[in-house]
Amino acid sequence: MEILDLSQVLALSSRLQCCIGSNGSAKVLAVAVRLGVTHGGNRSGSVPCWSAAAETDLRQSHPRSVRRWIARTCSRSPLSHPGSLRRKTEVGSSSGVLAPLLLSAIVAGCSLAPPVPEGVAPSHDEPPTGLLDGEAWWQSYNDPVLDRIVEAVLDSSFDLDAANARVEQARARAAIAGAGRWPRLVASATPQAVSAPTNTGIGAQLEGVELSDNSLGESGITLPERLDLTTYSAGLEFAYEADLWHRAGNAHGAADARQRAAEWELHAARVRVLTGTVGTYVEIVNLHRQQLISERIVEILGEWASLATLRYGAGLASARELYALRSQLAQSESELPRIEGLIVGAEGRLWVLMGGHRPDIEELLVHASLPIESTTPLPETIPTKLLLQRPDVRAARQRVEAARLDLGAHRAALLPSLSLAGSIGVASTEASNWFDPEQWVRNLSASLLAPLFDGRRLRKEAEAALARVRETVALYGRSVTTAVSEVETSLAAVRTSGMRLERLIAQEEAAGADASLAQRRYKSGVGNYSGFLAASYASLLAQSERATGERDLGYALLALHRSVGGAWRTQSDAPPAGGPPNNLDYP
Repeated sequence: MEILDLSQVLALSSRLQCCIGSNGSAKVLAVAVRLGVTHGGNRSGSVPCWSAAAETDLRQSHPRSVRRWIARTCSRSPLSHPGSLRRKTEVGSSSGVLAPLLLSAIVAGCSLAPPVPEGVAPSHDEPPTGLLDGEAWWQSYNDPVLDRIVEAVLDSSFDLDAANARVEQARARAAIAGAGRWPRLVASATPQAVSAPTNTGIGAQLEGVELSDNSLGESGITLPERLDLTTYSAGLEFAYEADLWHRAGNAHGAADARQRAAEWELHAARVRVLTGTVGTYVEIVNLHRQQLISERIVEILGEWASLATLRYGAGLASARELYALRSQLAQSESELPRIEGLIVGAEGRLWVLMGGHRPDIEELLVHASLPIESTTPLPETIPTKLLLQRPDVRAARQRVEAARLDLGAHRAALLPSLSLAGSIGVASTEASNWFDPEQWVRNLSASLLAPLFDGRRLRKEAEAALARVRETVALYGRSVTTAVSEVETSLAAVRTSGMRLERLIAQEEAAGADASLAQRRYKSGVGNYSGFLAASYASLLAQSERATGERDLGYALLALHRSVGGAWRTQSDAPPAGGPPNNLDYP
């Protein structure tokens, strides 16, 4: 069999140039599958060598049919390939190593990663640098107490520290994955001393060919009792696995995508922590306000019940009226410990978000006001582009990209791999000869390894990677759909909560006006004290309802901030890139 040397490989690659194409999507898979390069003949146990007859067959083929064959082979699913028993071919000269290098350059761009699924928005490689219009959306409330609390949370939140650590881990893993694309170079300096008896090793081999001490003595050779040898060596060793089928490139790209997903998840954690902080602040402020109103209600009902007791003793009030007032008083008094417990629980959640108890912040919470009046105008609709900028949506998109590239790497693991290794340095029995150029040594080798059997492990790993792609696509679709639903719900909640608050404000103003009138009538002697207490009680109930309405509006605004990932204004009116997936079947 005639062996294909380096010049023939060059001629063949030139002949098959029509099969490669400018985009590099269809590479010469046939060369990797059918080429086994040896030096000095086809050695026993090596893979079959590329023969001149095979080259002649390709030369006589129509270029278009060759292109079709290569494209068909390169796009064939590797799931039918068995997997892992490997056969090895050694290359014993530098000219023999160049052919595998050329081979790897030819097929390195043939990525087996599938295309982006239909309906998934294009991936953006830039890392998150902050939401449009800035992330300090809470400053639009012009609440200095809230600003101080948020600043403390950003400085000491355990959740954000953990999310930052996950980003650092992802960056390190991406760097580790990228290192696999580069050669490994190791420097070595080895002194080695060997001492062995003469009747072992080479001495035993001399006895095997019937060379006794007498026969060696006749030749003037005397064997010692032991053989002692000291060798000094120093050099450089390298190892490199050619990125056939873009396996290492896909693995590195998947790690990069997971890093970007972790960065967007940090962004999402930031929004989640901030909205949770503001929501807890709104709850605490409302509870303190309700506590003051409840204390005032208890005071009013206590005076009213005392007056009813006197009226009952004078026969001016019925027992039913007295018992009804006492029941209302007891119910109002029972609200005070409940509110106190809620305040303790809400403040505890705030301390957890802040990373510890802050007495200076606790003092400010008692007299803080509800942040419901934002200087940012409310939107009527939210652009789709802004929905796709939500951190959780962007993270889900990057997870789709990571799964897609992982699938390409697993598919490439089913195909042959090419490894190059070697060393160069000096070796001598004397340390003084380390720098003698005559003592240099080198070792170069190339291995073409093809998986044959591994209990279907590689095949099942590729199938699991394909299922993972389908899973991430489905989760991406759910994240986009959830984003749309949350924005619509939040806008409706803001609108309805605002309408309800307007009516509660009107009710509170009317009740306050009635209480003021009753007070003036009582002071002028026209009205009685019971009427004044009843009007004051109704006014306090209206104030409590208004505080609840303001709290609900604050929650609705927070839900809107959370649904758009922070701010809801954009700096660009560009059309949206992509949309929710409408086809979850992956090719």
